[in-house]
Amino acid sequence: MLKPELQLETMSVKNLSKEKLNELQSYIDTLDDKQGSLIHVLHKAQHLFGFLPKEVQLFVARRLDLPAAKVFGVVSFYSYFTQKPVGKHVISVCMGTACFVKGAENIIDVFKDELGIKVGETTEDKMFTLKDIRCIGACGLAPVVMIGEKVFGHVKKEDVIDIISSYKEEE
Repeated sequence: MLKPELQLETMSVKNLSKEKLNELQSYIDTLDDKQGSLIHVLHKAQHLFGFLPKEVQLFVARRLDLPAAKVFGVVSFYSYFTQKPVGKHVISVCMGTACFVKGAENIIDVFKDELGIKVGETTEDKMFTLKDIRCIGACGLAPVVMIGEKVFGHVKKEDVIDIISSYKEEE
């Protein structure tokens, strides 16, 4: 069950990029099985927009001839999809059983303290978003943190500051 702070309302965006909407429409036009391609279309949409505001979800629903509730249901079910903008670097702390037992809760607490945000939030400078995820399938490396596609294994509380600093230095 989702934690209450993660059950956030879908954002609304007044001025969506027509160029990006046209690109999404072009992608949809190439599909043979439009209704069976919902997840693929949502992946493409999130790649284009960075997140899936309600207007994008409605656009997808209309173009695939699906009920908006079905699109919203898929978006809200899968943790990959986000309904609000995320930071440049998404920090995902695994909270699966192996990671939790090895101290993932302490790791996420240090990230929260160092970044000054809660799980599901983005820093004011739009640099970091903090997420907790159920399992990334790297139990032998527990506790595990992912930033983008990079996996950090056997993370200790004292590693968190160095991890954050390495991404700040890139800027």
